Amino acid sequence: MEAQVEEKGDVIVVRVEGRLDAASSPQLEKQINSIIEAGHFKLLLNFSGVDYLSSAGMRLMLSASKKLKSLEGRLIACSLNEEVMDVIKMAGFNQVIEIYPNEEESFAHM
Repeated sequence: MEAQVEEKGDVIVVRVEGRLDAASSPQLEKQINSIIEAGHFKLLLNFSGVDYLSSAGMRLMLSASKKLKSLEGRLIACSLNEEVMDVIKMAGFNQVIEIYPNEEESFAHM
C-alpha cells in the first residue's frame, strides 16, 4: 500500500494504491492522524488505486470519519472500484461514509 498526499486549498487529498488490509492500515492511519494533528480537517480519500479493502481498512475509514466529525471536519471517499464498493455496501458503510464517483464531484460537496 502506498499513499500520496496532496494539499488542494483547504482539502487534503490522499491517493491510496494497493491493498488496504490489516497489514497496511496502520501505516495509512499514521498518515491520516498526522494530517489531522497538523490542523487539516477536510480529507478526501481517493481509492482509484485500491484493489482490495478489508474490515481493517473500513475500521480505519470509520475511525477517521468520526474523529474528523468531532472536529467539525469531514472525510469523503471517491473513485472506488466495483469490488471495493461492493464490500463497502455489504458492510453498510455507504450509509456512514460519503462516497462520490470522482475527485471533482467530491470537491463540489466539500
